Amino acid sequence: MARIEHIALFARDNLALAEFYKTTFGMEEVFRQPAGPNGDRIAVYLTDGQINLALLPAAPTGAEGLHHFGFRVDNVAETADTAVEAGARHGRSEVPQDGRFNEAFILDPVGARIDLSSTGWATEPMDAATAAARGGSVGD
Repeated sequence: MARIEHIALFARDNLALAEFYKTTFGMEEVFRQPAGPNGDRIAVYLTDGQINLALLPAAPTGAEGLHHFGFRVDNVAETADTAVEAGARHGRSEVPQDGRFNEAFILDPVGARIDLSSTGWATEPMDAATAAARGGSVGD
């Protein structure tokens, strides 16, 4: 059975937003990854032990708020095919494997992005070596 394991938010000051979620809800940081067109900004991944919350840097004048959510599924290709048959607006699109956890995404019938992963998202803090192998770092 598929499970929602990931939610991503855009924020202009995503580092401050990460501190908000850590302070208010006790979330733990699991990973940081270079983001943005030049890799000059940082995406921060937090967890409550069940859900992975990605706080992505929004462009200075870009929209803030919910960007997408992700399901852990048994088989990405089969799930994407089923989504198309059920009315998905856009079928499977691959994503770069540059440390991201998702493998592909689809757009549901109303255009919402849904990430798909057969391995899931980090829900425990990474050690420095694991984070570095994924192209990122551990937080402060």
